[in-house]
Amino acid sequence: MAKFSLFGKKQPEETPETQDRGASGLFDRMRQAVSRTRESLASKMEGLVALTRTVDEATLEDLEAVLLTSDLGVSTTTEILTALRDHAKRKDIGSGEELRALLRAELVRILEAPQQPIPQPDAPPKVTFLVGVNGTGKTTSSGKLAAWSRARNHSVILCAADTFRAAAIEQLEVWAQRSQVEIIKTKPGGDPSAVLYDAISAAKARNVQDLYVDTAGRLHTKSGLMDELDKMRRTAARLIPGAPHEVLLVMDATTGQNGLQQARLFTGSAGVTGIVLTKLDGTAKGGIAVAIARELNLPVRFVGVGEKMEDLLEFSAGEFVDSLLG
Repeated sequence: MAKFSLFGKKQPEETPETQDRGASGLFDRMRQAVSRTRESLASKMEGLVALTRTVDEATLEDLEAVLLTSDLGVSTTTEILTALRDHAKRKDIGSGEELRALLRAELVRILEAPQQPIPQPDAPPKVTFLVGVNGTGKTTSSGKLAAWSRARNHSVILCAADTFRAAAIEQLEVWAQRSQVEIIKTKPGGDPSAVLYDAISAAKARNVQDLYVDTAGRLHTKSGLMDELDKMRRTAARLIPGAPHEVLLVMDATTGQNGLQQARLFTGSAGVTGIVLTKLDGTAKGGIAVAIARELNLPVRFVGVGEKMEDLLEFSAGEFVDSLLG
């Protein structure tokens, strides 16, 4: 069956060859996004991987320093080194290449550990909240997710529930126009739960598949805002059992361990189910994705790799680690 693009143009039939090219293209984009981290890692690991003798404790200590500079964090790095030392006790690590392979396996294991089946509602819409502090790219990510769903031939509504930040509604309107999706909004300063009620009612009436809700940028210290988010959750659940089906915390990769600490406090009261990691292309500390998975026990669901509408990639642990190490 012929497919159509976001802009109504007929697309050619998808074949195994085009599927391969698409997968290759996504991998290339991931490699480009983490290029700064990879260049940093590669320069520091080159001597380790070039070793032909058995990897010893000094080598593992050097690797520990490399991982820490990539922002994996102390506890995550310690867990990886403990696993590698346990392996070395059972069987020598015979070369730098074997060390790289073992490191890859550990990184993938940590990233995949929190992965859970993505919840799907019994009937549409699937309701997804985007939460996080201002400046992380939350509103932009909402718009990009709308485009991501549209590219999969899903019907979409955007809900502009960030009514407190100046220009947030207008910003989301721009993304709605770019993605060619409907937006439900209210006036600035309006009741977020009221606009959410209207958006869910519209999505149900029109049998829309995906509803993305851009919530106010809130800090864990702002109890009033957290209470408002809880009110929105109750509103969604009253209209659709099980909603919100996903709560995605938007994090800025460039903030590294500081952002992780903020997220740790934030997730305690927001019911977060996954992470959108933005600005991955702007940091040499992409290892924060591994720290997030381990320390927050949350899956990274999407990564932002640029400013364009299509610059939001569904996260793959294997592709991410291969992009970092290869």
